[in-house]
Amino acid sequence: MAGILDILNSDLGKQIISGVSGSTGNDSSKTSSVLTMALPVLMKAMERNAATPEGAAGLMGALSGKHDGSILDNLGGFFGGGVDESAKQEGAGILGHILGSKQQGVEQVIGQKSGLDAGSVGNILKVAAPLLMGVLGKQSRESNVTDSNGLGGLLGGMLGGSNTANEQSFLEKILDADGDGSIVDDVAGMVLGGGKKSGGLGGLLGGLFGK
Repeated sequence: MAGILDILNSDLGKQIISGVSGSTGNDSSKTSSVLTMALPVLMKAMERNAATPEGAAGLMGALSGKHDGSILDNLGGFFGGGVDESAKQEGAGILGHILGSKQQGVEQVIGQKSGLDAGSVGNILKVAAPLLMGVLGKQSRESNVTDSNGLGGLLGGMLGGSNTANEQSFLEKILDADGDGSIVDDVAGMVLGGGKKSGGLGGLLGGLFGK
């Protein structure tokens, strides 16, 4: 199964990066950097949400309904003339559901690492969220996922490309932030190599995120 970062590096991923970049007015390399960091975090958050029966049922319902992957068949239509407001609102709803109170902290940390402000990161993620759901829906259809066990396996498999302990620990640290802003000091210090906490993790994340 293709990992989420493998998909981002594919032709489909390049189309998504180009479209998200154009529709949010951000540089494509920075957009790519944001998505490379954010998509594994969103996947990890979904994996955690899907660990509960309610979370799994909700995600299964979304993937078998509106988010069945068909959005990927017409990316030209999705991005053509700019992404419409309803799609952005839907993306905002998806992010709120996945990240909850962690959303602000996640956007701040990714903003610091990518060189964009948190608002720009938020705009990129709003446009990308329905596409990520589409990727998941397509993969779940192709893998014939019908229950929560299959769903957990799908999410874990797509995260498998970034499955080292340190990277998982980084994703957990971001997601365990309480969104009050202090996470930026802790995690950004760790990621950007500030202070004694950086160690191998900063270098490893630098490699993961192409920095």
